[in-house]
Amino acid sequence: MNKYIKFVAAAIIIALGVYLMLNRNIGWGIVLVVLSAIPIVLFFKNENILLAFWQLRKQNMVKASKFLSNITDYKAQLHKSQYGYYHYLQALTTAQDHPAKTEGLMRKALDYGLNMKHDRAMAKLNLAAAALSKGRKNEAQKLLEEAKQLDSAGMMTDQIKMMKDQMKMPTMQKHMHNPNMRNRGKFS
Repeated sequence: MNKYIKFVAAAIIIALGVYLMLNRNIGWGIVLVVLSAIPIVLFFKNENILLAFWQLRKQNMVKASKFLSNITDYKAQLHKSQYGYYHYLQALTTAQDHPAKTEGLMRKALDYGLNMKHDRAMAKLNLAAAALSKGRKNEAQKLLEEAKQLDSAGMMTDQIKMMKDQMKMPTMQKHMHNPNMRNRGKFS
């Protein structure tokens, strides 16, 4: 549903409430004016994103991605403050199935902006994991430090510590060979 239709619905409900108040049905008029706040709130906080967050909290990724798939054109259906959260939720729901897509979606989410510090910290942590998996240690270190600064509640200290321990482990280079095999010829 287009986001502006919600304002039209709220205006109709308010007009109906005022009409009822003028015709001596003050109680029902007040109820309708209070109920008109629902479409206004849903303009700024999209119902599909709220339901996806709820399903994500219950660890139900399939239903969360189903609610996100209801948003066909995010620029037409969401308020600008929700663009980042749309991409953030897309990244979290696709992280297990398509880890390559996660990095791009998290970068988009950070570009559009996330309101909560712990959400930004989680996005930076996921980006650090992606950078580490691609062998970009310096970028991963920088992103981990940023995530540590953003994690004021200390919810991700274990994950950050685990990532730092993983960075300390030696990595095998793609072209590293056995040094004893270097001087060995075909006929030696």
